[in-house]
Amino acid sequence: MAAEPLQAASLRVLMTTDTVGGVWQYAMELCACLCAHGHQVVLAATGADPSPDQLAEAGAIDGLEFHAMPWRLEWMSQPWEDIAKAGDWLLHLAARTRPDLIHLNDYSQGVLPWEAPVLMVGHSCVFSWWHAVHGEAPPAEWDRYRERVGAGLRAADLVAAPTGAMLGELGRHYGPFRDTRVIPNGRSPAPASDAPAAEGPVVLAAGRLWDTGKNIQALTAVADRLPWPVCVAGESCHPDGGRSLHPGVRLLGQLDRAALAGWMEHAPVYALPARYEPFGLSPLEAAMAGCALVLGDIPSLREVWGDAALYVAPDDHDGLASVLNRLIDDPGLRERQARRARDRAARYTPGAMAAGYLDAYARLLATPARRFGSPVAVAAGGRP
Repeated sequence: MAAEPLQAASLRVLMTTDTVGGVWQYAMELCACLCAHGHQVVLAATGADPSPDQLAEAGAIDGLEFHAMPWRLEWMSQPWEDIAKAGDWLLHLAARTRPDLIHLNDYSQGVLPWEAPVLMVGHSCVFSWWHAVHGEAPPAEWDRYRERVGAGLRAADLVAAPTGAMLGELGRHYGPFRDTRVIPNGRSPAPASDAPAAEGPVVLAAGRLWDTGKNIQALTAVADRLPWPVCVAGESCHPDGGRSLHPGVRLLGQLDRAALAGWMEHAPVYALPARYEPFGLSPLEAAMAGCALVLGDIPSLREVWGDAALYVAPDDHDGLASVLNRLIDDPGLRERQARRARDRAARYTPGAMAAGYLDAYARLLATPARRFGSPVAVAAGGRP
C-alpha cells in the first residue's frame, strides 16, 4: 500500500462496480486502499444480488458505503431498461452523498448529468472481445451497445484502462476521448485455505468457463497429452443461461478466494491461453502464489508480464501441449519462471494502483470542469 495519500484532504468518491466479474475484486482492492487513506467511497454495484461473501467483503472495509441493485449490465441481454433504472438510482445516490468525483467502471452512465468530474475505467468491452474471439465486428444487434458505450466514454472527463493495449482498443472502437491514462490493476496476496487440494501436482486455470475469450477450451483439447491433471476453477453457467462443458479437465466450481489461493499454492503451473484478457487478475494471483505462467500470446498479457511468462498463440494446441510438458519435465525451468513471475507481480500492488487513481483524481479536480460551466472549487481534494 502506498505510504502516504496523495491528497491531504479527504475525498468522497461515488464508484460503480458489478458483482459478476473481475471488476468486483478490482473495486474491493481499490476501495480498501482509498478508505485506509482516509477517503470515503460510496460503492454502487449492479449485475446481480451480491453473494454473502461479497457482502461480508464490502462490509469489512471501514469507511465504505455499499449499495447494490440486481440490474442487468450493458453486455447482458436486453439491458437498457435496467440501465435507465440504474442511472436514476445513481443520480439519487449522488444527490444524497455529494461526491467530489464520479468513478465509473461501466460505460453507459457516463452521459448522465453528473455534477462532478467523471473518471471512466474501461476493463473490457464487447467490441474488442468480439474482434479478439471471432476476428470480426459484432453483428448488428450490438449497434446500440456500441452507441451507448461510445457516448459514455466520450462524455467522460478522463478515460483510464489497466493496460495500454486495452486503452488502444477502446480508442479504436469508440474514440477519440478527452483525456486518457493507463493505470495498472493491483492485487494483494490472499491467505490460502487449509482445505486439501489435489494429491499431486496439477496444471491450474481459473476464470469464467463460459467466456470463450478465456480459451479454457484449449486446455480441454490438450489435457490428455499431459502427465499432470488439468484443474479449472470458475463459473460454468452463463448469466444469460447455458452451461460451458469441458470434458477431460477437473472442474473445481466457483471457489472463494482463500480456496483458490490454496489451489494456486499447490499448483506448480498456471495456464491461461487467453484470446482476450485486458489485464488478468487471476495470473497475477497465481504469480504471487508461486506458479509458473503459461499465457495466451496477446498484446495485453505481453505488456503486463514481459519475460516473466511463457506465451502460446491461442489456436496453437500443439504449442500449448509442448510448453506445458516442457515445464512439467524441467523443475529448474519451472522454478526460474515462477521466480520471474513473482518478481514481476510485485509491481502490481493495490497501493500502486491506488496511487495511480489518486493522481488521476487530483488531475481531474485541478482541471476546470467542462460540464458544469464553472471550475471545480477544490484543486487538491475535498468538497467546497
